[in-house]
Amino acid sequence: MAVDKRAARLGVLATVSLILIGLLGARLWFLQGVQADEYQAKVTSAKTRTVYIPPERGRIFDAEGRVVADNKQLLTVTVDWAVVRKLRNRLELFERLSGPLQTPVDDLMRRHDPCYKEPRPCTKQQQFDSLLPLPLKEDVSEETVALIMERGEDYPGVDVVEQYKRVYPYAPIAAHVVGFMGAISAGNVDTYRAQGYKLNERVGQFGVELSMERELHGRWGKRVYEVDAAGSIVRELEEFRVEPVAGFDVQLSIDLDIQLYAEQALETQLRNRRNLPEDIAMPDSAPHNPLDRETNFKERVYSKKAPDGSVLEYYPEWVQHKAPAGSVVVMNHDTGQIIAMASYPTFDNRWMEAGISGTKYKELFPSTKPDGSPIDPDQSILVNRAVQGNYNLGSTIKPFVAWSAMHAGIITANTVWNDQGEYTLHTIEPEDCQHNGGVARCIFKNATNKRTLLPSKYGDVRVSDALAVSSDTFFYHIGEEIWDASEGLGGENLLKTNLERFGFGNDTGVQLPFEWGGRVPDDAVKAALVEAGVLLPGEAPRLVVGDEVQVAIGQGLMAATPLQIANAYATLANGGFLLVPSIVKNIYQPLTPDLGPAMADLSKGEVAQSFEQPTVRDALEMPENQYQPIIDGLTRVIRGQGVTYPDCGRNCYHATTGESLFAGFPVAIAGKTGTAQGAGNLPWNDSSVFGAFGIVDDRPSTIDDLPYTVVAYLEKSGYGSKAAAPVVKCIFLALAGERVTDPVMVSDQLDLNSTAPAPPKNLAEPACLGGSAGLKD
Repeated sequence: MAVDKRAARLGVLATVSLILIGLLGARLWFLQGVQADEYQAKVTSAKTRTVYIPPERGRIFDAEGRVVADNKQLLTVTVDWAVVRKLRNRLELFERLSGPLQTPVDDLMRRHDPCYKEPRPCTKQQQFDSLLPLPLKEDVSEETVALIMERGEDYPGVDVVEQYKRVYPYAPIAAHVVGFMGAISAGNVDTYRAQGYKLNERVGQFGVELSMERELHGRWGKRVYEVDAAGSIVRELEEFRVEPVAGFDVQLSIDLDIQLYAEQALETQLRNRRNLPEDIAMPDSAPHNPLDRETNFKERVYSKKAPDGSVLEYYPEWVQHKAPAGSVVVMNHDTGQIIAMASYPTFDNRWMEAGISGTKYKELFPSTKPDGSPIDPDQSILVNRAVQGNYNLGSTIKPFVAWSAMHAGIITANTVWNDQGEYTLHTIEPEDCQHNGGVARCIFKNATNKRTLLPSKYGDVRVSDALAVSSDTFFYHIGEEIWDASEGLGGENLLKTNLERFGFGNDTGVQLPFEWGGRVPDDAVKAALVEAGVLLPGEAPRLVVGDEVQVAIGQGLMAATPLQIANAYATLANGGFLLVPSIVKNIYQPLTPDLGPAMADLSKGEVAQSFEQPTVRDALEMPENQYQPIIDGLTRVIRGQGVTYPDCGRNCYHATTGESLFAGFPVAIAGKTGTAQGAGNLPWNDSSVFGAFGIVDDRPSTIDDLPYTVVAYLEKSGYGSKAAAPVVKCIFLALAGERVTDPVMVSDQLDLNSTAPAPPKNLAEPACLGGSAGLKD
């Protein structure tokens, strides 16, 4: 008999239905209970539009309130990303916009897709933020805006927004200090996004624009609008409004008057050094390649040599200085404030805001030659040599070596050294010396006397004398004595320890990017240089006594930046306080009022943070019996009283290295010349350095107690007394009011057709660069 299964089937169906209804109910509960807020947010988002409002970037002022970095409001045409999502729509719209915007369609397409019509694979990344409308053209005219807005139906999704463009009213003055801005690089996207930045933004890339980016940037604001189904704005949701916050204003310690004068003096002197008279009888002539007495005056001294040491060819009799680059630092040694910082070659930072093509940029700022090889580093432009230069100090290191030796108890101020022009190391066995067939260099000589072509001799000299005439053998001697004493202490490098007290080998802490920390050698430093292939093959991977005596005269492995040299001299000037240099004077609350065109009214601004008070990093011990002989020696460099060498026949008096140049100088300063030997020990590769500071002087008709330290470094420009010292001389005259500086004016419009990174600068009254510069160093 057939069994009726309909009831069972209905039961199964009912059970399944109940399960499905239960699952649906559970899902509805989950959506309405657990995820209600999330879905409500999505619905609300679909009904609202968020418009982000950029902050106004903080401005940068000089010490007097002149606005060196400002903002210009401009109009930018944008388009909603959603409107141009489809390629067909995008092409049609960009074809219509190409005419009014005077921009090729392909350029507009690349705004949306950087890889448009680029070879594949393409690694270019989108530089515009998808949360903001896509910018199509910046700085459009009001006429163009009116045309686009009147025909809105032809340009769906297109809008015009106000943005800011960075302008530099006094460019190119202080370009290396002020810096410039650029797009966020691919490597920094995550970092900037984490700080609330948008991809569209331009950020600091160099100088204070970079180092003070956080203070200058400000915070974005936003407006949230309710929109209808067509995307039209219905109303603003004011509860979500966030006002933008402008960035802080930054006042530099730089005085544009002195800054411009320093740049003019530096560039003028570098140009002078490239065209010197080729006459040995002149007090300042081009580098000379004399006939060599060792060849019985048949061949010249300097030659190009093969790896085996054989002569390939002799250099000509005269070789002009290359003089490609240099820097100047002017510092208030009582406060650490930097008054001027010049670097050459220089540039006009307005190029970075001019919208030039990549080809034009490479023409102005090349990194490679036409054959693809790197350019000569001497020609690098976007380098602030004052904080990035890697330089030997030459004899400008000697005051600090003298202090180190006296502080360590190696010598006293009255220790006498008999300078006979040569020094032979005594800590090396004679049979190991080169002159006895060994491998070690054991004989070191003074600089060659220009008249005799022999090492200069000074007779009995003490600390003050050795500084005044720059006796190398005196410092070779104490360099070896310090080395010997260090060996006796179990390897502690006394010279390194004491030089670091003056700030050498460490960042100064100045508010500028890319600062190089310098180098005071020790075993680890030399081993690293050997491993990197910087030193010649066969060099021991540890310090040897020959390295130490070279450091004692500022040659060899020791290196520093001009700012480090200036800071060390400032430490001597203020009696032993190593300060943290500051390029920033004050940080002001946002939106400091204007006093006039390109001039802020600082009296109405509010200081948020001040850097005017000095920050002391170290207080060096400067007992009178050690400090005063150093100051006396450096004062004699300027004022005179050289040394007289007995039994020398004629020309017994040796003038100090700056005595002739500074004869009758009306400003009381103390200083030291230095010449850093260049590649191959060729004289035309020697670099020139000079450091000086104001001192108290009770002589009548003397301008004294100027609180400034000035250092100039001129690459491949010759003796310190001939190239760098005249620049410092001129700057002190300007600081003392003895030279009228050119008025600082708002710049003319940038010439976009120019092929020069910056126009040339000239010192209006270059006579202060003149004067006999002495015989050496």
